[in-house]
Amino acid sequence: MIDRQAIEALARKHGFSDFRWIAGKDVQVRRWVRLKCMFGCDSYGKNACCPPEVPSVDECRELFSEYDHILILRISVKLDDPNEKKEWSRRKNLELLPLERDVFLSGRHKALLLFMDECRLCEECPGTRRECRKPLTARPSAEALAVDVFSTVRSAGFPIEVLTGFDQQMHRYAFLLVD
Repeated sequence: MIDRQAIEALARKHGFSDFRWIAGKDVQVRRWVRLKCMFGCDSYGKNACCPPEVPSVDECRELFSEYDHILILRISVKLDDPNEKKEWSRRKNLELLPLERDVFLSGRHKALLLFMDECRLCEECPGTRRECRKPLTARPSAEALAVDVFSTVRSAGFPIEVLTGFDQQMHRYAFLLVD
């Protein structure tokens, strides 16, 4: 049996207090999300944690089905300068990694973090998993694994909307697969 309160305490210890639990069966994995990566994202084929360097959509769906406990963490910010987004995302992803490690060390051997944005740990990504410079800490985002983040987080009760300008507050979502 999983001790959700202990994991929630770890999340708070690491500065993450806005979260909700879902089951893997509630994660909406959709092929259209992969197509949006292929046709609409400039990181496609250039990031070691993005398609096509990640499992197939069907493999992703199967992965989530193996988890009964997934913690969605909402991370919100309003940036004054849109050019700050990449560095802010990189810093937040780095802040999430110790939480994954602490959950793992607490006995949750299946703990796996999905970043709230593309990896961005390196200034320049070599583009393949084989050449990844940080293979122990690089992680995909939920979108890279074909997750319809909008539908998934809405069903968990979180707000999410398409932003029309950088003057709006962003809500980003990381997924911590726990079982």
